[in-house]
Amino acid sequence: MPAIHDFATWEPLLSLLGAEHADQLVADTSRVAGSISSTGWSLSYGLPPRGQSIAPHDQQAITRAAAPVQRALAEADIREVLFAADVSPSGQTVLHVFGTSPAVESAWGSRSPSPGTLVLVDGVVAEPWRRLPEPVPGAVVAPSSDPALLERTLRERLPDAVGATEEEIAAAEERLGVTLTDELKALYRVTRVGPAGPDASGDWEAYFAEVQTAESAVGCELFSLDGLFVADASRRPCPWQYAATEAVVTPSDAAVQGLVGSPGWIAFGSNGGDTFAVDLTPGPRGHLGQVILIDHEQSIGAELYGESLTELVLNLFESSDRAGRQEQRLPVTAWVGDGHDLVDVASAAHPDLEVVQIFRWSGTPLSLAPIAGLPRVRTLTAHPGTLADPLEITGLTGLEYLALGPDEWRVLLDAGAVPRGLSAACVAVRGDEHPLGVLDVANDLLALWDRPLIAHTTVTGHIGDSGLSDS
Repeated sequence: MPAIHDFATWEPLLSLLGAEHADQLVADTSRVAGSISSTGWSLSYGLPPRGQSIAPHDQQAITRAAAPVQRALAEADIREVLFAADVSPSGQTVLHVFGTSPAVESAWGSRSPSPGTLVLVDGVVAEPWRRLPEPVPGAVVAPSSDPALLERTLRERLPDAVGATEEEIAAAEERLGVTLTDELKALYRVTRVGPAGPDASGDWEAYFAEVQTAESAVGCELFSLDGLFVADASRRPCPWQYAATEAVVTPSDAAVQGLVGSPGWIAFGSNGGDTFAVDLTPGPRGHLGQVILIDHEQSIGAELYGESLTELVLNLFESSDRAGRQEQRLPVTAWVGDGHDLVDVASAAHPDLEVVQIFRWSGTPLSLAPIAGLPRVRTLTAHPGTLADPLEITGLTGLEYLALGPDEWRVLLDAGAVPRGLSAACVAVRGDEHPLGVLDVANDLLALWDRPLIAHTTVTGHIGDSGLSDS
């Protein structure tokens, strides 16, 4: 039997977690749960107040207790597992270990028995990641764009630089599948910034000196000609759980289209974290070839950084008129629940509505009838217990992502009413659900799409009185 399914492997960790919940064990069984990988864990032990770090002695205790489990995971070549253990006052313990499935996106970081997002259709991504740019036939280059001035300026700043040949520029265009703007061509005619690494001589010092010199002349960390890439949606991967709740919105006065990525975003530089790109698919009020900034902390959208590469290089990338990404919710996305935008679903009803998220709600359970039949609703997430009638979900015919509690999913499963147009789903938990019930629902959903199921092993043992003490 693999060590990961041996109770002795888990005993030190369960003893530690059981000790912290000793007050609950006086009269009743306590459940401890979490997730653990060969390199980290997510556990409720020793959690400090918000904004504070875990105490060193707690960190050391977890490290020691988790080590046998982590070694067992590494030996079995298992990336991570979720676990839940029911511990009786006597120390008798029933441990449930949940494996992974290639059809499940990890719920890493969860301290509840949530298996993660169930990917029901292999290879399909959320709608915002499939969205292509809208054509803007009237888009033109900005008045400040002047490739000849740009090239002269850079030659003055980089008199010893080695530029790319026309053949090398043409090869880059063929590799990328796009025609570079005249400004980009002018830039790389002056300096190709070396290859994507040192030359055949292995002269790293000379290579980095060239990169730094080009950065000083241009004003940003410049990619080599070989390092140019298309910043399309595939460059910004995002788990279904979050991607499904995003929306692509481009206001009529926007300079940049609110996309995840575009085949017309040609990335050429960086500020050390974010990416600069030339935009060949601008928004309604943008310019062809404008420079945009793609924020590495955002999963969607970009902001206008400058109307032309010429303007920015002349000013060493000091942008004085940046237009940031606008946060969009209503009417495309709606947040319903205590402390959020709306207190009922009816207020969200709109022909453009795409995403409805129902959070914790202290009022009467909500009806979905007001949004039934709306043509663009593709995502619904509902906190367990917030829906008046889960069967009303059948009125949302365009759903591709659905997150519900185990009880709501069971209603749909028993009625044969699970929307078959779904591409992904999630069994949302509050933390008090028994993990086996959550697993059963998740596997029933996976079975409907003939997807690989989540493995489960039950191990019993005794953690001993010493494990329940405060020592």
